[in-house]
Amino acid sequence: MSDQAVLHVKGRVLVGADDVRDELWVVGGRISYERPGARDIRTVEGWALPGLVDAHCHVGLDAHGPVPDDVSEKQALTDREAGTLLIRDAGSPSDTRWIDDRADLPKIIRAGRHIARTRRYIRNYAHEIEPEDLVAYVAQEARRGDGWVKLVGDWIDRETGDLSACWPREAAAAAIAEAHRLGARVTAHCFAEDSLRDLVEAGIDCVEHATGLTEETIPLFASRGVAIVPTLVNIATFPRLAAGGETKFPLWSAHMRALHERRYDTVRAAYDAGVPVYVGTDAGGSLAHGLVAGEVAELVTAGIPPVEALSATAWGARRWLGRPGLDEGAPADLVVYEGDPRADVRVLAAPRRVVLNGRVVG
Repeated sequence: MSDQAVLHVKGRVLVGADDVRDELWVVGGRISYERPGARDIRTVEGWALPGLVDAHCHVGLDAHGPVPDDVSEKQALTDREAGTLLIRDAGSPSDTRWIDDRADLPKIIRAGRHIARTRRYIRNYAHEIEPEDLVAYVAQEARRGDGWVKLVGDWIDRETGDLSACWPREAAAAAIAEAHRLGARVTAHCFAEDSLRDLVEAGIDCVEHATGLTEETIPLFASRGVAIVPTLVNIATFPRLAAGGETKFPLWSAHMRALHERRYDTVRAAYDAGVPVYVGTDAGGSLAHGLVAGEVAELVTAGIPPVEALSATAWGARRWLGRPGLDEGAPADLVVYEGDPRADVRVLAAPRRVVLNGRVVG
């Protein structure tokens, strides 16, 4: 399609869960609901959604740490082909700002580099520091990121042999307050139970994974509007991880299995209580990219209604991140499918067309 061509998307356009229109037009890379006076028109038919959101993804990272730009490009392209056109990069040691200059790659909202306790995270991933330095590092990453900062809230403590909280409440509260002063929100990696209350009462905005939620902490999350990104496609790896650590860390291994076994109940209980839930895959560490459809299906398996699971990767996720959907004048980032994803979210696994910045790219 030439830069002057107009794209006509017709069939069913899901502007919102209940806002369904018959067509839209893409003119100059932007969405319009008024028919343009143009002759060079390309038509795409199907069910259109806003470009999907992966709210926990790592471009520029693999299992060993930072990766070269060509690998980052392949990761971003894999996500794009799956229909993910907006990524919240939940921590990366790589500088991926060059992606912002590529109109053919997904848009990224960065959280800077992970901030972890010394020797309490995956090697080569994070700034590893002590609590007295937390405020300074949070300020640094708030300035480097795109409105988010990522903490490692808990990890295995080799002395106790189990998961435990990484930060004293006072240090976390001071750091979160500093991020907020600088206009950034804060999220944290948390598998276990014991870090959650302190982080929420310290003012955290979001928790990743959140497998340690309980009857006591779920109401606290709900009352304060703290979001969770469950990353269920990643939690599926817990039994394998537990088996690998059985001999050296039996307490940790048993804990990970227990968190895995109750994962669906945990997510459903949080959703039922009114906790905001969003789609994230945790791609880029040990997980492959392009898993967004699988994560939506996992949320449905957990008991979240299909339309709400869709919203968690489409309309609702974009509102949460402050990015437009299929709004008049918005950049034309959308995905077209054969069938109605509200009826069966599995159609997300097979995009018919991917449109990014008004151009058909897949």
